[in-house]
Amino acid sequence: MEAFLSWLPWLFVSAVVFFALGWLGARIDVKHLLTQSRELPRAYFQGLNFLLNEQPDQAIEALLEASRQHPEVVELQFALGSLFRRRGEIDRALRVHKALSERSGLTTDERTAALYETALDYHKSGLLDHAEKILLDVIDMRGAPEARRHTALSLLLNLYQQERNWRRAIDIARMLDSDLPAEKRKHAAVIANFHCELAVELHAANASADAQADANAQLDHALREYPLCVRANLLRGQWLESQGRHAEAIAVWRAIEAQDASYLGLAAEGFLCAHQALGKGAEGLAELSRMQSQYPSLDIFTILFKATLKEQGADAAADLVKEDLRLNPTLVGLDHLLEARVLAATDDRKADLETLKSLVHSHASRLAVYLCRSCGFKAKQWYWHCPACNGWDTFPPRRTAEYDTAERHLARLQAEHIENQKNKRG
Repeated sequence: MEAFLSWLPWLFVSAVVFFALGWLGARIDVKHLLTQSRELPRAYFQGLNFLLNEQPDQAIEALLEASRQHPEVVELQFALGSLFRRRGEIDRALRVHKALSERSGLTTDERTAALYETALDYHKSGLLDHAEKILLDVIDMRGAPEARRHTALSLLLNLYQQERNWRRAIDIARMLDSDLPAEKRKHAAVIANFHCELAVELHAANASADAQADANAQLDHALREYPLCVRANLLRGQWLESQGRHAEAIAVWRAIEAQDASYLGLAAEGFLCAHQALGKGAEGLAELSRMQSQYPSLDIFTILFKATLKEQGADAAADLVKEDLRLNPTLVGLDHLLEARVLAATDDRKADLETLKSLVHSHASRLAVYLCRSCGFKAKQWYWHCPACNGWDTFPPRRTAEYDTAERHLARLQAEHIENQKNKRG
């Protein structure tokens, strides 16, 4: 106890010393910050104020003045270049960023940032070859921060897509995924689409056996890269059907059900045509009916309706629509029902039905569109690559009019499953 008491004065002194050192350190930091803030030009704060108040013209003038007073401040140059580019003044942005990238005394991070901004300026101005050269330099630069290298790779991937240089795009996408385990790769589906684009180009460019074999090899690459690549099987089925190999086309399209059944509607028309070419039209209709009952789709239903109307007449088509409307009520379905009723109507009722159908059709056609889940772009036709946001596989394979229908159908199937389980237990 006495030994502990003898140490108390020293402990007290140590605590006072530590407190004093902390207080002194804080004072020095605050003083340093105040000194730095006084050194910044007044124009800098004016520019910041203009930016916050969304006055870009005044902000640029203020930052230009600050830049003239303190040309050594790199951050000012970056801010100025970004403002020029945002306003569409690419030439001025390019001059700022290019001068910055050539400045001596920059850190590796600052130099790679300046080179990237220069490449972005070239990219915005459409000088893709200049942008490509700079981005390749950034990627190969020794000591470049990994985050900056990743950003450069992403811009380079976008550039190669613009140029439709799919082989180089595949290489860059693989580089972006190189540090990720196979189950976490982010670009597998995108790479599969690049292989499909190559396949389409090869197929269209040359009808020779070698060219077609190369095109099919690209589809094989797509499926190896991403086994759920529905697009590869859709394309292969179309090519087989065009060659008269109907049974093979049907087998390929059937494989889509195991990949993602919601895409079956995109193959429905070719699927039925292949069956009809083999003299198995009734079998094809029966299989499409099964698909429609399991995976409701406006595309499948429209093919079923048209085929029934053609082969069995208006009354049979109307009965088909009524049954589907009971399970999957949609305005598009009602439009088909009215079409069948108009064809079967007597002259005195036909005019009224045609007026009603015209009204329903105008509303249904606005709903029967594909919607990009990334940017909300609406399109009457299907896209693998969104024209608005350039995303891949961003269009769900269902039209907007059937979204609620599919959800209700799923809920009904789940309720039936639960009821069946209860009955088995009972």
